[in-house]
Amino acid sequence: MLVPVRRIVTHNDEEGRSYALMDNVATNVIGTLTELWTTGPTPHDHKTTEDTGAMSRTLEPASNGTVFRFFEIPPHSASAHLSLEEKQKAWSELFDKMGASHCQPDTSRDPGMHTSATTDYIILLSGQITLVLDKAELDLKPFDVVIQRGTNHAWVNRGSENALLMAVLVDAAGK
Repeated sequence: MLVPVRRIVTHNDEEGRSYALMDNVATNVIGTLTELWTTGPTPHDHKTTEDTGAMSRTLEPASNGTVFRFFEIPPHSASAHLSLEEKQKAWSELFDKMGASHCQPDTSRDPGMHTSATTDYIILLSGQITLVLDKAELDLKPFDVVIQRGTNHAWVNRGSENALLMAVLVDAAGK
């Protein structure tokens, strides 16, 4: 079960007075991602009242856009009973569900390895997580920050509780 995320989206009325357009739990969940907000190409439209977080359907943002999300990684022990083939199948299905099967070019180090044409700003909020790279593994503690620049990586939770992370992905390719 993913942690419910209260999301407040502000807006200006016709007189330019600010108010809360939305104040509710974000409900757009894709796999382990809770989608909070997206933007398309700049300049961003502050006049829209559409819930752009609800429109997100893929791992990567729109061309020249952004996506803001929370994601959770369960403890590695939750899948320890699975064979390598079962883990690879589960990860493949998850990335397919996120419209991102093309983001797994090399999973030889870990079945969750992936890359995207984005610059990602990621903060570990709670729990513990290991960032697995092709040539290194780095243990993170809460409030550590990763600037992920289109590199192959995986997240492995060797702790006993879910790891909760926040991420902003910025399209770097201009698809």
